[in-house]
Amino acid sequence: MTDGDLDATDPRTLPGFFDALADGELLGGVCADCGQILLPPRPACYACGSRAVDVEPQSHEGQIFSYTAVHTPPPAFAADAPYTVAVVELADGGRLLGRVAADYADVGIGDPVELTVREPTATEREIALDYETDWPVHVFEPR
Repeated sequence: MTDGDLDATDPRTLPGFFDALADGELLGGVCADCGQILLPPRPACYACGSRAVDVEPQSHEGQIFSYTAVHTPPPAFAADAPYTVAVVELADGGRLLGRVAADYADVGIGDPVELTVREPTATEREIALDYETDWPVHVFEPR
């Protein structure tokens, strides 16, 4: 497939990525030239610029690489604060940002987590852009 053939169903686009995620499949772009894993996938590698990006299933398991607590979230999520977000290094080597279903004090670098997917809440749908309202939400659960 060439870049000119990309449409919203291609997993190298955000709609395609989230459609696959809604079906429980985490897809990553893998650069055929340098091996960089791109999460979410995209049509070009951000490490080397190559357009030879394949799409492959990725592990849902990983370890916390970095994390922080959000104390001042967007107004729609004020009732959730503070909440934990993390960059997770997945078992296949890619990294993905997401919320962690644990208090900040209970999380540490290297902690094992697993990606879960759920439907967006009414609040999440309300603040989403029109084309994002049906996109699933991913959350990392401690293992």
